[in-house]
Amino acid sequence: MKENKYDQDSFFKKYSEMPRSQKGLSGAGEWHELQRLLPDFSGKRVLDLGCGYGWHCKNAAEHGAAFVLGTDISRKMLERAKVLNGGDGIEYRQTAMEDLRFPAASFDVVLSSLAFHYVEDFPSLAAQVKRWLKPGGAFIFSVEHPVFTAYGSQDWYYDTNGNILHFPVDNYYIEGKRDAVFLGEPVVKYHRTLTTYLDTLLRGGFSLQRMVEPQPPESMMELPGMRDELRRPMMLLISATVF
Repeated sequence: MKENKYDQDSFFKKYSEMPRSQKGLSGAGEWHELQRLLPDFSGKRVLDLGCGYGWHCKNAAEHGAAFVLGTDISRKMLERAKVLNGGDGIEYRQTAMEDLRFPAASFDVVLSSLAFHYVEDFPSLAAQVKRWLKPGGAFIFSVEHPVFTAYGSQDWYYDTNGNILHFPVDNYYIEGKRDAVFLGEPVVKYHRTLTTYLDTLLRGGFSLQRMVEPQPPESMMELPGMRDELRRPMMLLISATVF
C-alpha cells in the first residue's frame, strides 16, 4: 500500500508552511545547485514525478518546454499545483509514480524532486524511466541523502540540555523501509545506499553526468538551524542521460 501522507489535513498544513511551499524554488535550499543540472527545455516533452506544488513544471514551461506532465499521488498537492503553477502546455495527473504507464520514448526529460525516498523499488522505477525517455534524454532528480536516511529517525542526537551532539548513521547497508519523522509526524521512507542509486543507473543504460551533495547557500545561513546543515549531507542530486 503506497502511503499518501500529503492528503492528511494536519500534515498538508505543516507542509504548506515550509519555505519551499511558500516561496517556490527560491525557498528550496538545494535549488542553487539543482538548477545547474537542468537541461535546455526548449521544445522538450517533460515528465515530473512527484511534482508536488508544480514549481518544477512551471519552471520547465517558462524555459520553453513544449509539454509538461506533473504527476503526484496527492490530490491536495495537485489542487495547489493547478492554482499556483498551471498554464498552457502543463498537465497534472493524480497517480502514484510506480503505477504510471507510457509508450516508449514519450519524453525528452524526466525530473523528480525529493520523492524517490518514498518509493520502495527504485531499480524498477529507473528501468521505467529509461523506457520512457528518448535516446539522449535527461534524467535529473534529488533525493534525501543515504547518510540522512540510514538510521531512520532523521533527527540529531542531543545532550541533556538540548544541544546537538551529532547525527546518527547506522544500518547503512541494510536497505529498505524506515519509520521516519517529518514535520513532527510519522512517515514511511525507504533507505538505499549511494551505490544502489548510482549503480542502478550505470548498469541500467544511463550515463552519469553529475552528482552533487548540495550545501545550503550563504543567503540562507542566518535561518534557524541552517548552519547545522553543514554537519552532514541531507540531499543528493543526480543528473544522467540515456545511451
